[in-house]
Amino acid sequence: MTLDVIGAGFGRTGTLSLKLALEKLGFKKTYHMAELFGQPQHLDSWEQALATGSCDWDTLFSDYRAAVDWPACYYWQEYAELYPRAKVILSLRSPESWVNSVHKTIYPATKEALESNDPKLKRWAKWSNQLIWENTFSGRIEDKQYAIQIFNDHIERVKKTISADRLLIFQATDGWMPLCEFLECEIPNEAYPRVNSSEEFARR
Repeated sequence: MTLDVIGAGFGRTGTLSLKLALEKLGFKKTYHMAELFGQPQHLDSWEQALATGSCDWDTLFSDYRAAVDWPACYYWQEYAELYPRAKVILSLRSPESWVNSVHKTIYPATKEALESNDPKLKRWAKWSNQLIWENTFSGRIEDKQYAIQIFNDHIERVKKTISADRLLIFQATDGWMPLCEFLECEIPNEAYPRVNSSEEFARR
């Protein structure tokens, strides 16, 4: 099985809601960072990709039809080339709300995990810290303006790289219609998923 949908949007742009939406539309399963906590053996592949730039993606995604959120969004361009028939979804939110959410949720969670006494959690934290906070944001995620610039630059790079007929620029507030039209699916008779707010993340 190869990927049918590639999520190019950074984490905290409604990616968990998008995962649930895609699975509702039949794209089962959809990869998300949360998968790593249920499939810790996958970290071997992700560490290899971080060290070498790639890994055996077909094997890693053998049970998946879509991938969103980090770490997958870090490799969106490679996936777009590897799976030329896959459609690309660039999930967005306002840059200011995005960076504020990051600072309240996944960034402090990673830092806390780096101090953990649990070797498995600490290993995950070292890898994710390198991939996201060091490689993507050059260790400057706490600088809001710099982080927003990286966020905006990423958006423009995706827009320039992926042809318009293959790309959906999407916000969770858009709801089902544009997503279903893009993926040629029927609109479910239920509300679009709304999960993983900053408050929900903090409670977990």
